[in-house]
Amino acid sequence: MSGIDNGGSTPSPTNTLVTALLTDMYQISMTYAHWKNDRADDESVFELFFRKNPFGGEYTIFAGLDECLKFMAHFKFTQSDINYLKTIPSMKGCDDAFFDWLLQVDTSKVKVYAMRDGSVAFPRMPLLMVQGPLGIAQLLETTLLTLVNYPSLIATNASRMVLAATERREVSESLPAQCRQTPVCVEFGLRRAQGPDGGFSASKYAAMGGFVATSNVQAGKLLGLNVAGTHAHAFVQTYTGLEEVKGRTVTDNTEQGNGENVEILPKVLEYRHKLATDNPNFGTTNDGELAAFIAYAVAFPHNFLCLVDTYETLTSGLLNFVMVTLVLDDLGYVPKGIRLDSGDLAYLSLECAKCFASFAEKRPYFHNLSIVASNDINEDVLHALNKQDHAITVYGIGTNLVTCQAQPALGCVYKLVEVEGRPRMKLSQEIEKVLIPGRKKPYRLVGRDDRPIMDLLTGYDESEPQTNVRILCRHAFIERKRAAVTPSRVEPLHVLVFDHGKVVPEANRNLDQARVAAAEELQRLRPDVRRYFNPTPYKIAVTDSLFHFLHELWQSETPVPELS
Repeated sequence: MSGIDNGGSTPSPTNTLVTALLTDMYQISMTYAHWKNDRADDESVFELFFRKNPFGGEYTIFAGLDECLKFMAHFKFTQSDINYLKTIPSMKGCDDAFFDWLLQVDTSKVKVYAMRDGSVAFPRMPLLMVQGPLGIAQLLETTLLTLVNYPSLIATNASRMVLAATERREVSESLPAQCRQTPVCVEFGLRRAQGPDGGFSASKYAAMGGFVATSNVQAGKLLGLNVAGTHAHAFVQTYTGLEEVKGRTVTDNTEQGNGENVEILPKVLEYRHKLATDNPNFGTTNDGELAAFIAYAVAFPHNFLCLVDTYETLTSGLLNFVMVTLVLDDLGYVPKGIRLDSGDLAYLSLECAKCFASFAEKRPYFHNLSIVASNDINEDVLHALNKQDHAITVYGIGTNLVTCQAQPALGCVYKLVEVEGRPRMKLSQEIEKVLIPGRKKPYRLVGRDDRPIMDLLTGYDESEPQTNVRILCRHAFIERKRAAVTPSRVEPLHVLVFDHGKVVPEANRNLDQARVAAAEELQRLRPDVRRYFNPTPYKIAVTDSLFHFLHELWQSETPVPELS
């Protein structure tokens, strides 16, 4: 029986490199040892989880389950894979029958329970629980980890940046309209990402974390994401004078225009002359830059957004933008805004907004112009900007998002917790690395205010915690830490997502659903848990029964040293 989803209901993995061979060598070695010792078919349970939240925070957004399910639905070694494995020196002494077995192995006996994409997750709570024959469950480890670690890290990083961008202090009504808009975040990271797949994954999971658009056109096509982008400094630099745009026209889009093509340069120069009488800087802006903006308006009259810092932001780029937008407005178009890519972003954005406000009484579109800010923005920069007045309406974030410079890895692990019905545990001198043994079920206990109180692990055979019933919740390793909780609601965190080679229909969320779920779950968290500075640790607990079981097994598994 093949575990491959032959019906075609589950798409293949997005990345063609995601195959059975995308694994660490020691997974193959261990599987051979299990097979050689007649243990490959032993029933096992593995848990995939992380031990510490990233970025110094107290939450993580789980992401990547969709690709895990695609991988498992199509898991299969090809004859080409087997031929290659036979050439590896450490495998040359292996029985030929093992390679025949590998050709037949699939996920038809595997079940997976998991949180759904976009779930807010916490340390030690299993993101996935894999149940199946030891041989195949071992072979899944590395690939599942690589499909979860980076996506979850990106989604979490993105969500933190969105929170930082949107949780602004109150601003004065006397400030320009742009100052009172809630900023949004756009992902600009493809050129700085770790390769094409890193760039694509970043676009995808940044969207799950709340980013509203990407510059990555391929991601836009494959994922249905909004695609955003304007021009670079190089476009402005290609123009040196106004003669280069003589004769260029834009169609009159007004009711009175009758679709007539109007030469744009003379109209711009009329406004230049008129505006220079009150502000001489309008008459001395860089002509090459003005020509570039005219050329861009000719190409994109419906989507006119310009990068204004090629030469001098306030006395050239901003003013050139204003002159061209006035003509576009006369011709029935609505300009979009500007982008700032250098300098003091808070100050420059405010000055630009004040300039817009001076025209807004007669030209209302100035109230709605976007002010996009880029230039190595990270979470610290966002919080710093929130401490001062600014008029930024869109953040374009690239390097610090897609490379996760603040923390380059999440550190998910995949651990055996049960084999043939026998709980297994890993001991360590470091308490945080001690494994909670046995198959378990995770729940979220919710209070009367609809905010989560804590997450609770129960033994698999324990009854589900009950609403409005007192539950003794214990720290897994510290005896004195315990609390009684009476939840108003109990939420099971795992659902069956993969059942004997098949993805369970509707078990997971699509990208839009995961994005909405992540935002909603974050808002339900107490503000002190999700805050940037000194967040309050979210509590993770075990039941009293699981606590005693853990410590009894811990004692029995720990060797007793002989002292003399």
